Amino acid sequence: MSETFRVEPLAWGHGPREFEVFLEPTCPYSAKVFGKLEALLAEMGEDRVTIRIRLHSQPWHMFSPVIVRAIYAAASLPEGKEAAWRVMAAVYAHREAFEFERHATGPNRDATPNDLIRRIEGHTGLALMAAFDEPLLDRSTRWDARYARQNGIHVSPGFMIDRIVQVDMSSGDEVSAWVKKLG
Repeated sequence: MSETFRVEPLAWGHGPREFEVFLEPTCPYSAKVFGKLEALLAEMGEDRVTIRIRLHSQPWHMFSPVIVRAIYAAASLPEGKEAAWRVMAAVYAHREAFEFERHATGPNRDATPNDLIRRIEGHTGLALMAAFDEPLLDRSTRWDARYARQNGIHVSPGFMIDRIVQVDMSSGDEVSAWVKKLG
């Protein structure tokens, strides 16, 4: 266990408006949100908004906890949040390699956590095994889980603006609607 161990926060931009998205890494609706975040940041500008990704594991996505931990493991690497972004992008792009069919069946039932980590490594070129083993990685997962529950976020995707839950936001919204809401 490293005394200098750190998971870089999954935050982009440095503006006064805070946009938090609660994403599950194999959820197709979370994938839609993730796919719009770069455009949102570009349209709003890094000096106007801070986008924070909160990972929100969902029990019906059976590999969710393993993949969430892999994302945090990537964020602990020297590339930090950019490595985590690569993992999220790879998982969303190759969802069939990380999800059961109808949440319960299919060839992924034979997959082990190590298989999943190796698949992520293959898609991203990152070495995640050692970072995945770090006991302190639990801190990030637990923090995000508590934070979501405390704020009434129970499913993904979820949205908060300036720490206020936005029940009228959706993965189907256009980026322009998010920009308008963020002001």
